[in-house]
Amino acid sequence: MPTPTPPSFPSRPTERDRQARLATFAVFFVQGLTFATLLTQVAALQRKHGLSDGELTILLLIVPVIAGAGSVLAGTLAARFGSRRILRAFQPLTCAAVVLAGLAPTVPLFVVALVLFGVGLGGVDAGMNMQGVAVERRYGRAVLTGFHALWSAAAVVGALWASAAAELDLDLAVTFAIVMAPGAAVAVVAARWLCLPEEEHVAQEVALTKARFPWKPIIPLCLAMAFLYVGDASISNFGSVFMDKIMHAPASVVPLALGAYQATTFLVRVGGDLAVRRYGPAVIVRIGGAVATLGFVAIVAAPTEPLAIAGFALTGVGLSVVAPQSFSAAGRLDPAGTGVAIARVNMFNYVGFIVGAALVGGIAEAADYRVAFAAPLALAAVIIVLARGFQPRASSLTAS
Repeated sequence: MPTPTPPSFPSRPTERDRQARLATFAVFFVQGLTFATLLTQVAALQRKHGLSDGELTILLLIVPVIAGAGSVLAGTLAARFGSRRILRAFQPLTCAAVVLAGLAPTVPLFVVALVLFGVGLGGVDAGMNMQGVAVERRYGRAVLTGFHALWSAAAVVGALWASAAAELDLDLAVTFAIVMAPGAAVAVVAARWLCLPEEEHVAQEVALTKARFPWKPIIPLCLAMAFLYVGDASISNFGSVFMDKIMHAPASVVPLALGAYQATTFLVRVGGDLAVRRYGPAVIVRIGGAVATLGFVAIVAAPTEPLAIAGFALTGVGLSVVAPQSFSAAGRLDPAGTGVAIARVNMFNYVGFIVGAALVGGIAEAADYRVAFAAPLALAAVIIVLARGFQPRASSLTAS
């Protein structure tokens, strides 16, 4: 069933709605660029500071833990001040933290940069999805997946820039500053055109009850988000290791696991909103869970490199729809537009990332990576069951 059009807004967007949508696209693009710019240079940062694999893992786990706290903080502040103000403060901070990570001459300063990056990452992830949901509400139709598609495209741009900077033998700080300075400038300009609090908070009487916002209706969304990111973390952290140690692929083929996953994630998100409008979010998430499960089955059972890569590509097809539809469903559960539900759902992004890294890494240590990838396989299958929570009734908030 198609997503219902909210009665409080016209189905035809106004010029102001289109302006806010373009600004939100800009925020998503800068966030994808920022995320990829830092994470594609992890190996270089490890070499610079002489970190062991264990030390690097501990430091990298700081980011999702702090990001979870940043997301909670953003939810609290946005309910009062609106997400526009959150993004105006947090997104330039995130860009600056990336440059600081490149400049940091010592490990303690590097840790400070990672903490700042984590706070900014969580705040921007929550705030940009609050804006996306506000725009979607004003448009009266599904548009959120398109924002996530641009995030994926920006991440690819960030990875390509990292490759080019390595060829040019640029210093890390210079590499980061060349993209983060204009990124911060775009974020500052875009913030002027984002939805204002009065455009985002559409029912002030409900906003007054934000402190009592119930957990029950958003639990399926939180779990789906966590299970999605268990799968995402397993592929991002261990996909190349799987191709190397299990499939014994040559060096030129090893990166294709993550490449196939990211490529299909982007391609499906480009047309995801059209599919949601036609079939409804619950159906799309259910199909996504099923396709992701088949993808993980293909990875676990793959006898050859091409079939393994096809499995990673299938997994990207399935998982790509879960995050944007989780935020969209959370927005429908929060008719006041306070952002509390979105911030809570976003927090499970980082929970899933931490659990995925620890779970798959731990099982691989005890057995091997083929067995380890059975864990995200099982959790992807649970998303099929959780999909019914993606089309909540309007009464679900008050009934809880």
